[in-house]
Amino acid sequence: MSSEELDKEFEHAVDCVNAHKDPFPADTLLKLYAYYKRANHDSQRPSGSKPLISAFKTNALFQTRNMTIDEAKQEYIDLVKDYFGSLDDF
Repeated sequence: MSSEELDKEFEHAVDCVNAHKDPFPADTLLKLYAYYKRANHDSQRPSGSKPLISAFKTNALFQTRNMTIDEAKQEYIDLVKDYFGSLDDF
């Protein structure tokens, strides 16, 4: 897959997640968060009023530390496809 195709599919997967109204399971949400942040080269530490949630987010980001941007995009896409079964319905 070319870089342009990967970017397009990643953006489509992001749109699918953003359009979804039901809550995601916590483990899926953390993975989506970490892959998205890594894919967008956002290395800022999570902040918020809930230290436990910030700790989980930090751990999720830590687990993606050796991924390239393209690998993170592909992992995000794969996770969204696994969750929804397909991206064709969106």
